[in-house]
Amino acid sequence: MRLTADFWVHAYIARLRLADIPAFVVAHGDDTAGAVLVKLNTLDGKATVFQRSFDLMSGERKWVVLSEGDESEVDAALARQRSFDPDAWVIEVEDRQGRHLLDEPGLSD
Repeated sequence: MRLTADFWVHAYIARLRLADIPAFVVAHGDDTAGAVLVKLNTLDGKATVFQRSFDLMSGERKWVVLSEGDESEVDAALARQRSFDPDAWVIEVEDRQGRHLLDEPGLSD
């Protein structure tokens, strides 16, 4: 049984708040099965977007980089992705230290 996208997003944002990391929903996707994209904005003109990937060989789910670099280029990549998948969520995390918590237990898998 999998968590709904809406439940996961709210739990993720709550976890970020506990670490004093600002985050907000930029695009509200499908509540039950929408893909989740996480944009990490380091507030220096740079950004990275992570997406969940499924490894067919190992059967594991992990976060991979979809795009990184200048924030304007990352935003363009996000817009392209949303044009293919309008049901996708976009969460923006703002942290100068580059923390996103996606590698922590409960979020990494």
